[in-house]
Amino acid sequence: MGLGPALCLSLCLCLCLCLSWLLSRPPAAAGLPLAPGPREEVLAAALQRLREVFDIEELPPDVLPRKKPPQFMVDLFNKVADANGITRAPGLLQGNVVRSFEDRVHVDQYHFYFDISAIEKGEQMLKAEFRVFKLKKKAMARRSDLPHFCKVEVYELLESGSKPQKKQLISSRLLSLYTEGWEVFSVTQTVSKWVGNSSSNHGFLITTTHVFNNRIEHNLVKFAKSQGSLQESRNALLVLFTNSHKRRSSSFVPSSASRFTEHMSRRPRAAALPSTKSQVTACHRRELYVDFRAIGWSGWIIYPSGYNAFYCRGTCLFPLGESQNATNHATVQSIVHTLKLSQDISTPCCVPDELKSLNLLYFDDKENVVLKNYKDMVATRCGCH
Repeated sequence: MGLGPALCLSLCLCLCLCLSWLLSRPPAAAGLPLAPGPREEVLAAALQRLREVFDIEELPPDVLPRKKPPQFMVDLFNKVADANGITRAPGLLQGNVVRSFEDRVHVDQYHFYFDISAIEKGEQMLKAEFRVFKLKKKAMARRSDLPHFCKVEVYELLESGSKPQKKQLISSRLLSLYTEGWEVFSVTQTVSKWVGNSSSNHGFLITTTHVFNNRIEHNLVKFAKSQGSLQESRNALLVLFTNSHKRRSSSFVPSSASRFTEHMSRRPRAAALPSTKSQVTACHRRELYVDFRAIGWSGWIIYPSGYNAFYCRGTCLFPLGESQNATNHATVQSIVHTLKLSQDISTPCCVPDELKSLNLLYFDDKENVVLKNYKDMVATRCGCH
């Protein structure tokens, strides 16, 4: 049976608190190996649980800052999320995953190939865009009788090899010879076929032609390739908008984690732990910052560097005020508990009752840049339930 969103978040936040406390402890004496024990078991369990929450099967290698993300993906992140990764408004992103793949062919200006094997099994394709930067034609003497436009055609290559012949037209349009900028072609149907059958992916071919004096001129303009720092931000991209239906597992917390949590509650009071007075305050929201650098994830997560997940703490004792966002059920439960009408009834719990999603922009294990939206990651309001 899966855990409810609030309970699942509470479990994750508990592990985050344990992880933060563990990481803040002073290291063992120099030269002495750290003996295995509850701390190491809980740390491993917490990190494993965080990987499951973020759907990370294998941790990607550290690629920052030697590799820069495509500017399109950075701009997309800034459009859908604030600086902390919190979603600005629902519905801005089509699907919950955006994957970008950079061109892997550097032999000429017209062939493009994208390795899309990183897409997960069961991921639903919604839209695919082929984004390519058209370079301006070099300056030349212009004559009024010369055409200023050319026809650009995008083909799917149907065979591999250095000089493939078989191709199928996907899209065509007229473009000015003397302007430059991004051109975006819809290739959803073609890429959907590649996702279903990876062996059919042989890439794209772009041709540019126009007729002058009954003579057909080919390859009039060129397209940017990542052959230098200037053109790196203009490299061709294949961008996939998808829906990931992967469900997070309700991993059970090892017994060592439970024992360690109990041990923490029995420790002598320290400055970092809440005082007795704070434990009896009414249900409210408190800060819980997750620092990706502290857990060793800063080498592949581009944005944000961390985020405030917040958590809920406090009591839900009768009478429950409006500020405690109590449900009718919680109100009745608090009354029954106060009047001791039943010995088995406890007070309502202080839990998140409003959650927002978090967006991560990161490099995957094949150095592709991914933008992923995670539901129910930030507690924006607490209440008694």
